[in-house]
Amino acid sequence: MPYFTDLQQLVNQVSEWADLRHEQGINVEPTLKRLRSQVTAAQRALEKAQPSKASMEREPNGLAAIRALRPKGPRRMWKSIDERSFRPRLQGAWLGRAAGCTLGVPVEAWTVEKMEQLAKRHKMAFPPRDYWTGHPEPEVVHYGTSLWRDYLKGNIRCIPVDDDLTYTTLGLLILEEYGPKFTTADVGKAWVEWLPIACTAEDVALKNLKAGVPASKAAEKGNPYQEWIGADIRSDPWAYAAPGWPEKAAELAYRDAYLSHRQNGIYGAMYFAAAISAAFAVDTALEALKIGLTEIPRDCRLAADIRWALALAPKLKDWRAARQAVDQRFAGMHVVHTNNNACLTIFGLILGKHDFTRTIGMTIAMGLDNDCTGATAGSLLGAVIGIKSIPEHWWKPFNNKQRTYLNGHEWFSNSNLVERYIKAAKTVAADLPCSERNW
Repeated sequence: MPYFTDLQQLVNQVSEWADLRHEQGINVEPTLKRLRSQVTAAQRALEKAQPSKASMEREPNGLAAIRALRPKGPRRMWKSIDERSFRPRLQGAWLGRAAGCTLGVPVEAWTVEKMEQLAKRHKMAFPPRDYWTGHPEPEVVHYGTSLWRDYLKGNIRCIPVDDDLTYTTLGLLILEEYGPKFTTADVGKAWVEWLPIACTAEDVALKNLKAGVPASKAAEKGNPYQEWIGADIRSDPWAYAAPGWPEKAAELAYRDAYLSHRQNGIYGAMYFAAAISAAFAVDTALEALKIGLTEIPRDCRLAADIRWALALAPKLKDWRAARQAVDQRFAGMHVVHTNNNACLTIFGLILGKHDFTRTIGMTIAMGLDNDCTGATAGSLLGAVIGIKSIPEHWWKPFNNKQRTYLNGHEWFSNSNLVERYIKAAKTVAADLPCSERNW
């Protein structure tokens, strides 16, 4: 439920009264004209309003200011990359991300009850332990490319289309095109060239870019989605390109996120980029999640919410209690916000206890923006445990192929993606000062 339900109800009532009176032959336009003017004025006032000085000091948007507010952290954990150990972890991260996303797409933002009914109807376990076997609307097209049935067990022939996964591939293209010193403006150029469609904050930023708004301002004009999950779901490529180097992964994620987000929207991207980067170098998901906190402001709202989730997770009875706790803490927050979904991702990883099936199944079952949370949980855990610890039924159906909706880049080989990310990681590592290189 949104924070201001009374406002939404009032708007709906006005609309319904306008419909009735219009049908009765009454001229409602003068009244509606005044209302539109007042609503537009309110929208502009809210858009121009700024958080307090104290709030902005606690939650800055500049990278240097963000770094000044970080707690102590490892910053860089690997001085060199051992391909023999990195490759299977990277395979686990990418295919784990794809599996979590593919499981979540058909039931994205569904209620727990609706998902349970779907599982019962098709005699499946819940939380799911494999891909869904049925869907009420199998012929609906997702992102103009894949049908819902393409995400179902027995029909999967590749990694089907989704924005979470397309952005992961787009990040690789940005690194290959512009190098590790890419700027936010470069990200904007890449979006205009390769990204045909986008949602919420990304949609606003892309339209602003095409209208001539500079990349540095594209997130600020007409964008009430600045703290939603969009930048968070774009965080993985920067971790894959900077394994064992959470500070660099967070920096790359910052440059990407700044195009479309501000404050906690940026921090969500930096947090998960740092956490997944650390996941390549540690033995537990919990270690990685804690390290992620060292790359965002210690007193920002997201950091407080993550500390709450980390403290509460060991006390939770099960995933249902986790969802209930999130509903209580974030009552009114939108289902695709960064903060509430970050907590569900953390609960899924901790309650999953390094069992891949259990982790993504519970993360999906908890709902909210669950294709995103399932993808992130699968990516981070996959980086910790590697491909050999992910059951084959999650990744073999992909047939070593991924499909995207990027202009001119519709198909990718999963094995080739891994090799290209290894090359990108070497390029990023080579950007170190000579005294710190070990290649």
